[in-house]
Amino acid sequence: MITRTKWFDRTFEPIADNSLLFDIIERLEGTGLRIEHKLHNSGSAYFQSSTKHKWSIKKQIGHLGDVEPLWLERIKQIKAGETSLKAADPTNRKTDEAAHDNKKVKDLISEFSRLRSKLIAELRVSTADQLNHAATHPRTGHQMKLVDLAYFVAEHDDHHLATIHDMLIGD
Repeated sequence: MITRTKWFDRTFEPIADNSLLFDIIERLEGTGLRIEHKLHNSGSAYFQSSTKHKWSIKKQIGHLGDVEPLWLERIKQIKAGETSLKAADPTNRKTDEAAHDNKKVKDLISEFSRLRSKLIAELRVSTADQLNHAATHPRTGHQMKLVDLAYFVAEHDDHHLATIHDMLIGD
């Protein structure tokens, strides 16, 4: 069996073609619908527990919403020409303390989608000059342009979607 790479062990190469941002935006825009699709025929018994994973499905979804303000702030930092990006909380305290398991799945997805729409709107109004700005990512130490950050966010989404899939099929 193939073992999945842990999120913090992932590396990301720079993307040379800024025009790929528009393809990545499509991917980012579909995350909420992809979550809904995954959960459509699953029983709610899966949503609040996990024997193998640190977080439940609800916490996985809630976490995606929890990090949206960070992604949006980083986009604004790059667009403003800042040289380094805000660091994430590697302990994910916000998610651990948020009581996502007490919320309805549809509300978690709705909140995520609401926050994601702000990120999408901010990316869509980027100028050609802003697409060339880069800032240092605090964990990887690499320079990231908007296209790189958008790809990073899309990969983070997919990491959690894959985890949800694993949970639903019973790993």
